[in-house]
Amino acid sequence: MDFEKEISELIIKAIDNTEINKDEIQSYLETPKDKTNGDISLPCFKLSKKLKKSPVQIADDIKNNIKIDNTNIDKIDNINGFLNFYISKRKVVENTINEFNNQKENYGQANIGQGRNVIVEYSSPNIAKPFHIGHLKTTIIGNSLYKIYKYLGFNTISINHLGDYGTQFAKLIVAYQKWGDEYDLSTKPIEKLAELYVRINQLCEEDESVLEECRNTFKKLEDKDPEYIKIWKKFKAYSLIEFNEIYKLLGVHFDSTKGEAFYADKIDEVEELLEKSGKLIESNGARIIDLSSEGIDTPCIIKKANGSSIYATRDLATILYRVRKYDYYKSLYVVGNEQSLYFKQIFAVAKYLGLDKKYINGLEHVGYGMIRLPEGKMSSRKGNFIKVKELLNDAVEKVQNIMEDRDIEDKREIAKQIGIGAIIFDNLKESRIKDQVFDMKEALNFNGETGPYIQYTAVRTKSVLEKAKFNPSKSEVDCSCLTDDSSIDVVKTIARFQNVIVSAMKKNEPSYISRYLIELSKKFSNFYNNNKIICDDPKTQESRLYLTYMTNITLINGLNLLSIEVPEKM
Repeated sequence: MDFEKEISELIIKAIDNTEINKDEIQSYLETPKDKTNGDISLPCFKLSKKLKKSPVQIADDIKNNIKIDNTNIDKIDNINGFLNFYISKRKVVENTINEFNNQKENYGQANIGQGRNVIVEYSSPNIAKPFHIGHLKTTIIGNSLYKIYKYLGFNTISINHLGDYGTQFAKLIVAYQKWGDEYDLSTKPIEKLAELYVRINQLCEEDESVLEECRNTFKKLEDKDPEYIKIWKKFKAYSLIEFNEIYKLLGVHFDSTKGEAFYADKIDEVEELLEKSGKLIESNGARIIDLSSEGIDTPCIIKKANGSSIYATRDLATILYRVRKYDYYKSLYVVGNEQSLYFKQIFAVAKYLGLDKKYINGLEHVGYGMIRLPEGKMSSRKGNFIKVKELLNDAVEKVQNIMEDRDIEDKREIAKQIGIGAIIFDNLKESRIKDQVFDMKEALNFNGETGPYIQYTAVRTKSVLEKAKFNPSKSEVDCSCLTDDSSIDVVKTIARFQNVIVSAMKKNEPSYISRYLIELSKKFSNFYNNNKIICDDPKTQESRLYLTYMTNITLINGLNLLSIEVPEKM
């Protein structure tokens, strides 16, 4: 039962003012910090301007005009202009259990996205470079968003837009031609290519002519020089082997892995369309779009002075391709905050491609903060980065050491689930836009606000159910057994699950789910400590077991939306 919807409808009837609608009222409703002030509150000062009354008077008028008979409300009071609604505890339990029973293992799912296509582009590492922790963030956020949208009924398409084109690969080709004989690529090829990349960048900084040589090499690559194409394909093959090992560990898959190179033969159409728009102009030999009319001071380069394309051109070709292939409702780009200006440019230029406005409106940059080492910013050019494969394996080893004395089968597999889950959760725990300093010790803490803590709570619920030989299909719940404070706290939290998922989707913010799972785990721990679940009274036991079962399913489903597995034991 959506109690906020019911309350907003009651308020609208009581106000009887055409300037205020139900959605507006619902947006004002909040949960009081102090439980003694009810379950849902309306701060009436938000209505003062339209109703031309004091908050206290508004609260009194609404209260006097609401009849709570035959509703889910037990009581309403007015405290200093805050209208507080007290929901019937029994009704909360009944409605939540009924809603849960309708879905059981699929609890929280919805079909609000039915018939709508959503593209989520994420990960997108550059070939011939190690997959470092910066790539980990986009991969984890993007994979969670992919699952969230799919869980809500959207037809979701995951895309790994590989960085497999551009001057950086020309740099590697030049480096390979200069020093390739010094490196044996048959072992640890990505590490050696990374060394070559650092080396050529240092030379480019020292000698402008080498940088110009790299630019000209990319033009030859675009012109399909057979020798350069052969080297480029070799680099890509090495990279995909390493990337796929990491994706397998993270439980990530993609519906498409078309990289930048796929769109290279589609950029001419972009240039033609921009030409027709009258916005494409010459500037110092290059072709650009002036975006000052869009409030953007930096122009967007479409073609370099030497005639080669730039990644912006290929991204515009990508938009054209995806409009035609996917007819998308949304197209999300999970890329770091530092690319914010770039995406403003691209989305502004896309308006001149002659696309329907709905496709332009559907373009969204899902930015995220930078991950830093304790000693500072990472840079692949300088070779200062954490390699993800090493990080994941290190986490697994550390968990295995923690669990060394525990009598558990399949210890390695469980350590893998906990270690990798810990890293995933740590990346999704806070708002995605915040910068983050990665701390392995904190991420692996079994008692903190971490992935292992939530996994442990899920394992605990499963253990209780197994010990009691609980069968949900034969369970009968007496709602009166679940009206104590700690039980009600768990019930109310479970009741919010779908709303949390919808909010996470609307804001493209997986941390809403992470924080929710922490809250549910804490509430269940309090319930577990305050109530003897397996007890002498059969009705009480069955009811508490069913609430434990509901918690178990909700935690598992929530963790799955973050791509975190629940171990059998911990």
